[in-house]
Formats: sequence, structure tokens, C-alpha cells
Amino acid sequence: MEWLEQSVPVFMLMFCRITSFFVVAPIYSSRTVPLTYKVGLSFIITLLVYLTFGLTTAINDNMFYILLVVQEVLIGLLLGFTAYLMLAAVQTAGALIDIQIGFAMANVIDPFSGVSSPLIGNFKYMAALLVFLSMNGHHYLLDAIMYSYEWVPVTGNVFTRFEDGSTSDFLITTFAYSFVLALQMAAPIVVALFLTDIGLGFLARTAPQFNVFVIGIIMKILVGLAMLILLMPGLVTLFDHLFDKLFRALQELLGVLGQRPA
Repeated sequence: MEWLEQSVPVFMLMFCRITSFFVVAPIYSSRTVPLTYKVGLSFIITLLVYLTFGLTTAINDNMFYILLVVQEVLIGLLLGFTAYLMLAAVQTAGALIDIQIGFAMANVIDPFSGVSSPLIGNFKYMAALLVFLSMNGHHYLLDAIMYSYEWVPVTGNVFTRFEDGSTSDFLITTFAYSFVLALQMAAPIVVALFLTDIGLGFLARTAPQFNVFVIGIIMKILVGLAMLILLMPGLVTLFDHLFDKLFRALQELLGVLGQRPA
């Protein structure tokens, strides 16, 4: 009974961090994955983590157990949100392209998140997920949440990291960097469509008899799709760079929340 009294609270704390991570993390948070599978996977991973890191962990003061639960939930949400934020840059880039190409009004429902997403953004997001799965990125996410206990143990005090503002600075910097990546991914097509608008403007001035509004819609769609086809071979390299930044961001977040293991 003493062993159960000591092990069950530690196990439940680990379960809180891992389940909250799966609520936000890409792929695992998809609505197409049944809820029972998510809970079962969380339980299995929690059991492995407990057998690896939790056998020697002891919680003596039960008065602050609720604060420990809140801390574990926040850590899991921050890790999952950071991973999702980098992948959201792909959809943001697609949204910028859709605004220029004229597809912004034809949004579709993303089956993974259940929200409305742009056409090009949804296409790029699906391609990014395929590249992510092909390079076993979902395994790296599992490694991140499992080995996060080496950086931030259950008994660690993360709230002091929140007070000094390092966590908020990291989130703001990561959000700004993800938006910069979205601009860089959308820049070639956006610039090409901008030059198309300039050419149509010259055409409207030199040949007013042409209906530029009708021609412009067709021209921008053709130019946008042609540029997308030309840039498709380079998407794999671009996504590899994006995922490298994703894993570095997760490591930096663990460094902000805790301490690098010896």
C-alpha cells in the first residue's frame, strides 16, 4: 500500500503531461484519430516513462499536488503548441498564396483540425505531414515528450521560469519566427502574382478594350498553379529545414523550462 500511495500520484502526474501533449501536438491531435486510441497510447507511453524515470521519484508534500498537476498540463501544452506552431507556418504560407491567387473564398474543412483552411494551405499541410511521417517525425515527437523528464522532472519548479519572462519571450520569438518562415515559403509565388498584377495593370492602361477583371482571374490562377508545380521538387528540402527548426525549438523550450541533463 505504501508503494501504491507513492507511485500512483507520480504516474498520474506523468499521465497529465503526456495526455495534454497529445491534445495539441500535430498528427496525434487529429480528429481522425479515435479518442480511445489517444488515451490508450498516452497510458502506454506513461507506463514506459514511469518505469524509466518515475521509479526513483518521490513526492513528499501532497499539499501542492494540484499545482504539480497544473504544471504538468502546462508543460505538455507548451511542448505540443510549439510543435504545432511550426507546422502552422505551412498553412499560413498557403493562406498568403490563396489571398493573392484568388482562392481565399474557397476554403475547405481540414479533417485533421476540424477548422476551415485555405486550399493551397491545406495541400501544403498534407504534403508536409507526408514528409514528416516519412522521416519518422512522429517518433521524434514521442522522444521529445519522453525525454522531457530528463530536462524537466515532475518535481521541478517551472513556475519560477514563468515569472522571469523567459517562457513568454520564447513563445513570442517562436511565433515571430514561424511567421517569417511562412513569408519565406510564400514569397516566390506571391512575388510572381504581384508581377502578374503589374503586367495586368499595364495591359489595362495600354489596351482598355480588354476586360482585365476577367482575364486577371484566369491569369493569376494559371501563374499561381504553374509556380506551384515548379516549386514542388523543392518542397521536400524546405520541409526538412522546417522540421529541423521544429526539433530545435522543442529543445530550446525544454532548456527554458528546465535544465540540460548532465
